[in-house]
Order: sequence, then structure tokens, then C-alpha cells
Amino acid sequence: MYDHLGLKVKNLDASVRFYTEALAPLGYVLCSRDESGAGFGPADAPALWLYAHQGAAGAGTHIAFRAPDHAAIQTFHAAGLKAGGRDNGGAGLRADYSPTYFAAFLIDPDGNNVEAVCA
Repeated sequence: MYDHLGLKVKNLDASVRFYTEALAPLGYVLCSRDESGAGFGPADAPALWLYAHQGAAGAGTHIAFRAPDHAAIQTFHAAGLKAGGRDNGGAGLRADYSPTYFAAFLIDPDGNNVEAVCA
């Protein structure tokens, strides 16, 4: 349904570091970077754009990335924590969502809720 989405970030370097590490286990890479922003996704199709922004912080956004398996979700969570993310729910089954919903949640440097999931 979506082609791409963008997030405003206060510290582009910190956000690039977080997303580079957290999204690597899911198969996403840094595709584009300059002083105003950065794009992540499959090497030939960036779909998450970060835009440097010095204004007031927003309310935060929730983004869920599809993961290939449980191991990638566990690695996503560990890598995101090492790269400056905050824990918002470790890797595990979320049976209240659906019987096979396995996910992990992180808060990125700008307060966004970032999820990796496979069902």
C-alpha cells in the first residue's frame, strides 16, 4: 500500500546509526545520505526516509518492519539497543495480537516506536 514514509529527526547522525544497526538483521541498508537526510530500504528501493529537523518534537510514530524469522527479530532488538535505542518490548510471541505474532519493539532516538515482526 505504501511506497515510502519519512520521519523528522533531531540528530541525523544518531538516527542513521540506530537504523543502520537495527535494520541490518532485517535486510535493509543505508541507500542514500546527505546533510539533510538519509534513506533506508532494500539496496535499490529506499522506503524509510529520515529528514533532519530542528523544530518541536512530534508525538511519535509507530513503524513495523517485516522480518524473515524470529532470529532476525532477536538480532534487530539487540542491535537497536546497542545503537542507542530503548527497549519497548523484547522479542517474543504476542499471542494477544494473533497466535503466531512474534515481535520486538524499540524506541528510536526521537521517540518513535519501531517494531520488527513476523507472523
